[in-house]
Amino acid sequence: MILGFDTGARTLPEAEHLLHTVARELGLPGDAVGCTHFVPAGPAGEEPHVACSLAVPGPVTPPPAATSWALGDARTGPLAAGAALAAAEHADRRGGRIVTFPGRDLLTGTLSAGELRSGSAIDRVLVLASPDPPADDVLIVTNEHVRPVWRDGLMTLLTMPAAGGRLAPAEVPNPTPCCADHT
Repeated sequence: MILGFDTGARTLPEAEHLLHTVARELGLPGDAVGCTHFVPAGPAGEEPHVACSLAVPGPVTPPPAATSWALGDARTGPLAAGAALAAAEHADRRGGRIVTFPGRDLLTGTLSAGELRSGSAIDRVLVLASPDPPADDVLIVTNEHVRPVWRDGLMTLLTMPAAGGRLAPAEVPNPTPCCADHT
């Protein structure tokens, strides 16, 4: 089952913190598949924000940190629509930025594309703007920040070229905010 929950998080770090908190409160292992999901502005004036989803072993009682949630047909809270969106995207593997997953803690340093896939739940690696996946021996500098996404029903790590003919995850750990260099 997939539990969707939403507190109206405004940033990815805030949503990731919520995801880890709820997983801990539910007693889930650190490699339970958990995602963040962008929720667009709502018709009643709700601001765009980030909701979360977690794979759970069966029916659970959502903890207090999950103020709005969706699990199966049950919904509660003022942001239940965002929670339901997160749960549906995760369940269908059609959307979501995957934060926790089996093998995540092993993806440190520099690994080959083949090692990355065989040592974790990541199904495939793609290079931005390239029609072909990298060869298994191409090295990926993880920067200890690996955030795959659901794409075509597969857990997919998007990468970009890095120094020395290597690749790096397309999502960087601490991006420079827009306009930071010309304010």
